[in-house]
Amino acid sequence: EILCMISSSNDSHGRSGSATVLNSGGQRAAGIATLALAGLLSIGGRAADVQPRSLPLGADAPDFSLSGVDGRTYSLRDFAAARVLVVVFTCNHCPTAQYYEGRLMQLAADYRDKGVALVAISPNDPHSVRLDELGWTDLGDSYADMKLRAKERRFNFVYLYDGETQKASRAYGPVATPHVFLFDGERKLRYAGGIDDSERVQHVKVHYLREALDAVLAGKTPPAAQTKVVGCSVKW
Repeated sequence: EILCMISSSNDSHGRSGSATVLNSGGQRAAGIATLALAGLLSIGGRAADVQPRSLPLGADAPDFSLSGVDGRTYSLRDFAAARVLVVVFTCNHCPTAQYYEGRLMQLAADYRDKGVALVAISPNDPHSVRLDELGWTDLGDSYADMKLRAKERRFNFVYLYDGETQKASRAYGPVATPHVFLFDGERKLRYAGGIDDSERVQHVKVHYLREALDAVLAGKTPPAAQTKVVGCSVKW
């Protein structure tokens, strides 16, 4: 609302809204306008930094220390034995993420004996989710709600909460939920993108993550190392 008000003032008074305030209201009004402008610039600067850069292919997996829905704290070393590590940024409230829950569970089950560890991280600040964005869900993105979702759906993978500091999420740079990052045995990023090519399972034609997993496990390069991410924006 503040941004709109300042914008409207500038539009109606031309290039120098602060000068107009000074002429009509004196130094006090000028001071208020200056503070408002400084606030606007500050907000604008922060907005430009909201979306962190996504991890590039070949990069090392950033470490983390996050609480799981089982009450344990996890870091990369807890998955050191895995031949391949899949980190999926997902959440409770997003309808696209909900569509993929069953597929993630199936992937975790299908590849566990092949030495693949699948870890899900919720990157969202639960306080940044708008009320209208909760219209497609019975649960929000709080740690407590994550525990409920995991119990209800019987998740067979580690589900971690990063909504408090978002430090790990900023290191990986997911642009939407869900967003996949696949690391090889040396924890180099070999694939990043979507799980497959359609949120509707009946319309899936290309299984991006499965193809990447099969390739990396065989010591080969994924047929598509990077694919489009479709889902809900991360709530920073």
